[in-house]
Amino acid sequence: MENYNRDREEVYTKKIRAGKRTYFFDIRSTRGNDYYITITESKRRQFPGEGKEYEKHKIFLYKEDFNKFLSTLNDTINQVKEELMPDYNYEEFDNRDRGDDSNGGGSSNWAE
Repeated sequence: MENYNRDREEVYTKKIRAGKRTYFFDIRSTRGNDYYITITESKRRQFPGEGKEYEKHKIFLYKEDFNKFLSTLNDTINQVKEELMPDYNYEEFDNRDRGDDSNGGGSSNWAE
């Protein structure tokens, strides 16, 4: 059996750097010309004398769940912003770390 990932072509990737974490939003295609999204959190961990290691967590999101996922994510974020912490300045982070990258189809570099 060939490598599972060879059958999954990366079509688009967007990277967000957030301190020791990096989030990757990737669109991938299937052999049947369908698309799905993977959301990956990569967290850098450093061990004394052993160097860096990256811990990764991945979510696969399929087209039939896009609307429910987006709606629930927006509801959850709005609950924090509007009900739990309405006076907090969320925009302060927008200018602090401009590590957003967009790459229309290139490969993701996990070691960054």
